[in-house]
Amino acid sequence: MKTNKSLWIAALVVLSAIGFFAFRPTQTAYEFKLVTTVESVVPGGLGRSRMITSDVSGAIEEKEMKNFFSLVGINFKNIKENDGMITDKITQMTMEGWELQQITSGVYSPPVTSDATSGGTGIFITRYLFRRAK
Repeated sequence: MKTNKSLWIAALVVLSAIGFFAFRPTQTAYEFKLVTTVESVVPGGLGRSRMITSDVSGAIEEKEMKNFFSLVGINFKNIKENDGMITDKITQMTMEGWELQQITSGVYSPPVTSDATSGGTGIFITRYLFRRAK
């Protein structure tokens, strides 16, 4: 009788331990990569639009992009080319196992001057945060 009770207690302890470790949450380690696009609204190609890719090691890749405006106004061809570059980059990163985690965007436009102009300058910036399991 005492042996059966000891076996039941041992079995209960073993099953409890298995249950504890089987359902313990695991923590996945990730590496991150940031892609930043800076698109200038300076007309005539005078701005500097870029796509910059960086990682935790400090490695940087920089590609030239088109400005939103030409000398005669907004340039939809340039916007289409930039959209294509961004889409290609997201596709490439996804194929390499990266997951798009977050997108943050913002606009910088200098204050309007006393003659109601801002000098035609400004930027549109977007950050794409990617992660993948190590």
